[in-house]
Amino acid sequence: MQVQLNKQLISSRLKNVYDGWRNASQNDEYGSIADAEALLLLSGDPAGEDEPVRKGTAFQTWLLGYEFPSTLLLFQKDKLLILCSASKAKFLHQIKEGNPPVPVEILVQAKAKEPPSGALPKFVEAFTSFKRVGSLVKEVCTGKLMTEWEQGVSKADNKPELVDMAPALSAFMAVKDEEEMKCIRTAANLTSTLLVHHIVLKLEMILDKEAKITHEQFATQIEARLGSGEGEVAKGPDMKVWSKGRGLNDVDWASTEFCYSPIIQSRSTTTGYDLRSTAESSSDTIAHKGVFLIAVGMRYKGYCANLGRSIIVDPSKEQEAIYNLLLSMQSEMLKEIKDGVSAREVYQRALDIVKKEKPELEKNFVKNAGFGTGVEFRDSAYLLSSKNSKRLKTDMVLNLSLGFSDLLDDNGKKYALHIVDTIRVGADRSTLLTEGAKSTKDTLFFLNPENEIEVEEDKPSKPSKKAPVKPLVNGSPVKNKTVGGKVLRNKTRSAAQEEVLMTAAAKIKEHQQQLHEGLQSAGLAKYSEGASGGGEKEGKTWKRFQSYKGESALPREVESLRICVDRKAQTIVLPVHGFAVPFHINTIKNVSKNDEGDYTYLRINFQTPGQLAGKKDDTPFEDPDSTFIRSVTYRSSDGHRFDTISKQITDLKKEVNKREQQKKEMADVIEQDVLLEIKGRRAHKLPEVFVRPALDGKRLPGEVEIHQNGLRYQSPMGSQKIDVLFTNIKHLFFQPCDKELMVIVHIHLRAPIMIGKKKAHDIQFFREASDVQFDETGNRKRKHRYGDEDEIEMEQQERKRRQMLNKEFKLFAERVAEAASTSMGETLEVDIPFRELSFEGVPFRTNVRLQPTTECLVHLIDPPFLVVTLNEIEIASLERVQFSLKQFDLVLIFKDFTKAPLHINSIPSGQLDDVKNWLEYACLL
Repeated sequence: MQVQLNKQLISSRLKNVYDGWRNASQNDEYGSIADAEALLLLSGDPAGEDEPVRKGTAFQTWLLGYEFPSTLLLFQKDKLLILCSASKAKFLHQIKEGNPPVPVEILVQAKAKEPPSGALPKFVEAFTSFKRVGSLVKEVCTGKLMTEWEQGVSKADNKPELVDMAPALSAFMAVKDEEEMKCIRTAANLTSTLLVHHIVLKLEMILDKEAKITHEQFATQIEARLGSGEGEVAKGPDMKVWSKGRGLNDVDWASTEFCYSPIIQSRSTTTGYDLRSTAESSSDTIAHKGVFLIAVGMRYKGYCANLGRSIIVDPSKEQEAIYNLLLSMQSEMLKEIKDGVSAREVYQRALDIVKKEKPELEKNFVKNAGFGTGVEFRDSAYLLSSKNSKRLKTDMVLNLSLGFSDLLDDNGKKYALHIVDTIRVGADRSTLLTEGAKSTKDTLFFLNPENEIEVEEDKPSKPSKKAPVKPLVNGSPVKNKTVGGKVLRNKTRSAAQEEVLMTAAAKIKEHQQQLHEGLQSAGLAKYSEGASGGGEKEGKTWKRFQSYKGESALPREVESLRICVDRKAQTIVLPVHGFAVPFHINTIKNVSKNDEGDYTYLRINFQTPGQLAGKKDDTPFEDPDSTFIRSVTYRSSDGHRFDTISKQITDLKKEVNKREQQKKEMADVIEQDVLLEIKGRRAHKLPEVFVRPALDGKRLPGEVEIHQNGLRYQSPMGSQKIDVLFTNIKHLFFQPCDKELMVIVHIHLRAPIMIGKKKAHDIQFFREASDVQFDETGNRKRKHRYGDEDEIEMEQQERKRRQMLNKEFKLFAERVAEAASTSMGETLEVDIPFRELSFEGVPFRTNVRLQPTTECLVHLIDPPFLVVTLNEIEIASLERVQFSLKQFDLVLIFKDFTKAPLHINSIPSGQLDDVKNWLEYACLL
């Protein structure tokens, strides 16, 4: 079958080349060919598999869609001249049918046994007719045609001057069109899928089992995921890996290959760590501790994507800090890399971040922060270095490579760290094309400190923060995940035996003692004499009240020198010795009235210091040592008037107190910015979900949409909506419907927002998982079925439905986290409750199931919801712990002492060990 060229695409790209060439004098990017009268593109025999793709081959592939070896192209101002063999001419004749911008003339070389044609001399004559020709002067091509070409040119009388046109070719290929972006996205998805679903998992297994395997063997195993062998023993792509990726259903596997052999490095690599893309996996056995560098790049239909990761086993605090610096730097660089920015400014911005955060690492920072990529893996014309002044444009694709080399660990050994991703330049920021295995929980592996038996770790150190786990029953080693990474299994059998000897109670006591000492020293430093108190909030201050600005503002009723209640000014005007004296309602404590004989007495009590009135008596005074009037009493024979005045003062006091209370409640409510709706594509949606707190009106399901800077819940009729910005999301939870009646995506806000007339700290989107339709009377199936077949089928359908719900909601939560991380530049992760670690308690009025997560303690099933962030807790106190009692209490005291402690009452005593174990692994005292 004859190869079909994309004629329209070739004509379009030819037009771009000629337009850029004609306007080269006005555009610095094409300045290298501004004075060239023609452009010569030579192509000899194909390059070897281990050689990088040449720029000439890359440009030919970009222009024609395929590589045509032993083909010469001469771009003239008025036509395109092509010299090739007869077989290639059959394909290249299709270019003429695509309405090219200039005429195309094809000169056909004679076959080996045929008499020579005049094609080559005619091509040489056309070339030598010019005085100045653009060419790739640094590239050396080989082959029979190239030998004949050099001989023909050497015999010519006039030889044109050659100028290097490589910068111009890079500019032509730099900005990607939609067809190119599709190929690059697919290459990026392939690379990310391979990393997440094979490389990281395989490395975990190697470390966990302490397998002996060389870096080279590991790289070969990775390459085998694309298939291996030939003929009858050939194996195709490993679909167990590739089926887990996004958008990889229609991949043309014949057009998929590796850009280079995967690079695996560990501290046992004899040549040391090398951050260059030309590094190779050595034949040394992989180490089982320290830093591991991974780099893998894939090419799809000629277009490249590349990524690199650093995995650290048993990291030190310094290594964690440097890795976190790389993460934050990448987020910052994605904001900085945009249309119009020069490559020099990009590198300088990265260097400024290093100078600000860790100036001692400036000498270790990489010499360039990446390069342009596409058909050519590494386009040095767009090197992100301090000397490159080229400007970046929208839809360019870059390989952003940030790292530090020649770092020294605690033992004085050298190591390196890097994060590499393929990114797309946008108008106002860049976006990641490759993703996965980048957060600290995926890249930092911890050796379980309780099970380590190495001598050098005898000194006490702060244990790594771990996810809550069940206590060990028999002391057998288990594999656990931690908050900041992962825990590997016990190293030796003797470590497991040592685990048995050391009881859980002794370990908890020792760890609690360490936490107590750390907390006490921190408290002494914070509240010691002369210390600032850590920015503690000041107490209440004296608040002045003003009733009137002058005598003219007094109401007319005061002229009669009678008691007057002015609701507008919130003031009571009292006659005192012939004068009308105003008192603001906030100065009055209460009013009392009693009858004695013919007279009625009205007593007005004022706010004064020293009154024992309980919690509410915390009003500060400007000068507590002044003389205060505690009360004023009036006598009148008109009891009805005093009844009216007493009621007016009491009602006004209640109204003011209610208004102050509402104002106090709404003090922390924020007004969010405007939600920016996504444009250019349809927003990701989660349909048929209910929201809590519920909106006004009939209870109907709506849909949630992900936009540029937040989420929007839309009611079915579109009449009501709730907007939540990513910047206001503190925690994002996904709770599956396993053993529950609903599947939940829950958002805990940094600051409350108004929903209807109420403020909300939490917003929840859920869908009920149970099927409410039951067949009580039987159906047609019962005529043919006996026993429990239909019940079994219903259970299977129920299980399948729950799995689909979990998958749908989890995918949506991950998309929310991804969009929020991209928008804010800070990582937002989905937190999932650990049901197996849950315990019952009464945080409010009812007994509920409380479930720990990686960062919180939550109850998400029924309102009121409970979300407690663990790192905001100062002390966790266990109360009423007695053998004679069936229940105990847990009191959580917060670091912010202005917040009331949280009491979780009536926890069953049978769960005491579970709660203690969770508190221990959450590093709570």
